[in-house]
Amino acid sequence: MEQYEPDCLSPAQLAAMHRSFTSGRAALTRRSVLRAGTGGAFAAGGLAALSACGIPAAGKKQGEVSSEDHSAQEKRVTFSNWTEYMDVDEKDENRRPTLKAFTKRTGIEVKYTEDINDNVEFFGKVKPQLAAGQDTGRDLICVTDWLAARFIRFGWVQKLDPANLPHAYAHLSTQFRDPDWDPGRAYSYPWTGISTVIAYNKKATGGKKITSVSELLDDPKLKGRVGFLSEMRDTVGMTLLDLGKDPGDFTDDDFDAAIDRLQKAVDKKQIRRFTGNDYTSDLAKGDMAACLGWAGDIVQLKADNPDIGFHIPDQGYITSTDNLLVPNKARHKRNAERLIDYYYEPEPAARLAAYINYVCPVDGVREALAKIDEDAAANPLIIPDKEMKAKSRAFRSLTSKEETAYEEKFAKLLGA
Repeated sequence: MEQYEPDCLSPAQLAAMHRSFTSGRAALTRRSVLRAGTGGAFAAGGLAALSACGIPAAGKKQGEVSSEDHSAQEKRVTFSNWTEYMDVDEKDENRRPTLKAFTKRTGIEVKYTEDINDNVEFFGKVKPQLAAGQDTGRDLICVTDWLAARFIRFGWVQKLDPANLPHAYAHLSTQFRDPDWDPGRAYSYPWTGISTVIAYNKKATGGKKITSVSELLDDPKLKGRVGFLSEMRDTVGMTLLDLGKDPGDFTDDDFDAAIDRLQKAVDKKQIRRFTGNDYTSDLAKGDMAACLGWAGDIVQLKADNPDIGFHIPDQGYITSTDNLLVPNKARHKRNAERLIDYYYEPEPAARLAAYINYVCPVDGVREALAKIDEDAAANPLIIPDKEMKAKSRAFRSLTSKEETAYEEKFAKLLGA
């Protein structure tokens, strides 16, 4: 049997996380939540992840552990999600229209909580229970792909029943159907796609469009006014693409070449800084002329500032996902699956996309979205067109050894 991996964080990783968090987060857009990975933001609750490293290992890797399903007797489901990741009534922020419609149709009450602020923090919060084979009190969780992969690798989530997911199976976009960490989506379905693109402020660039990572790294007119992301997979992945390498199939040497290229830009002060979501403030003000950014943020920035532009590089762009999973020992698995499936129907999916503005993973939603918001339906950052889908690339899964080594090199680049 494979030994259980504690996945504790190295000092370099923790330093990088702390640096990112303390860099400031002014003027976040309403979708700009802390999408922190092991190289991302280190929220105060992330201390839980540190203490979790001291939890005695379960000894051997556990398989998935189901629980007696109480869905038929208990018409409820508990759903943990990120902040600002669900549609709300503009007149009543406590009213969530799609969840209310689900309950009205099915009779299933949804206990909805936005208690996920950071992937590392959340991992620390649920790790003691999952490692001990206990119920987390949650039937459905939403985490970023690298953490979803870890949960699956540890055997801490349950395989989904396709019989309860007819809409999800039929409508899941081809772009998201077969990640290397969950082939065929046996354990997960994406809540949203998260695209990393090039963003720029036309006033700050003198009207020039910025179309490549090479320009960000080398154009002397942008010196000191360029931003890259503190998420390792986004920044290194986009640099690998610019080098002609596939982020889904690269070597240690390829990774090192990307780091070296970024280091040269740091050394010549081309890069202003590495940021979390706080790039939005600098970009909007023009203090940052161009940067890597997340599509959901850019949609919101453009709505408020016509000078904001974006570009999808010819070489491609990095796409990650936030994903729905059912933890081990969940009491209401079937109800959770029904809720997943509901959000793969075009109308609920459209209402969700119109509010959160990230990539919708549901095929066939454009017409329903156009009835709510024509601009959103026509926006390739929300409904990717054929050309954009073709340029989408995912950063490959890493082994625990690779993750530690790569994060340490990235932390050094960030100056942590």
